[in-house]
Amino acid sequence: LKGTVKRRVGNLPTLKPNRRNHKMADDAQQPDEEFYVRYYVGHKGKFGHEFLEFEFRSEGRLRYANNSNYKNDTMIRKEAYVSQSVINCLKKIIEDSEIVKEDDCYWPAPDRVGRQELEVVQGNHHISFTTSKIGSLADVQASKDPDGLRVFYYLVQDLKCFVFSLIGLHFRIKPV
Repeated sequence: LKGTVKRRVGNLPTLKPNRRNHKMADDAQQPDEEFYVRYYVGHKGKFGHEFLEFEFRSEGRLRYANNSNYKNDTMIRKEAYVSQSVINCLKKIIEDSEIVKEDDCYWPAPDRVGRQELEVVQGNHHISFTTSKIGSLADVQASKDPDGLRVFYYLVQDLKCFVFSLIGLHFRIKPV
């Protein structure tokens, strides 16, 4: 991840990408297919609109936002560029999950508890899923399509872990 700090939100830095030198050695060739991933999970409740959202674009741009008003917390926004190797790894995670074979018509509809959205554009495939928040695997088993929702559940867990690792490594305040 590369970028330059533009301003601070709360006590965490926010990135403004450095467009001049965000390319890395393995980025010599431009990606030949369109690629985009966006995930959102959130709800509107006692503390206002609380959500987590991230997106990746084919040129390597990663955007992350986390909004919580609990105890007057502030929104965290981060933006950076990742290398083509990271994008390729992300593509492999999505392909290996086989999420493009799933359909969300039998998944729980978004409700007052919250909603989740996953959008993936990869080559000829453009999928968009919307469902309610999933608390645990028990919620998955209780749905009308437990197999499909399980694929979604585990893919989302993998994507969140991937993003949190990238953000944590890049924005570490005290590097090890």
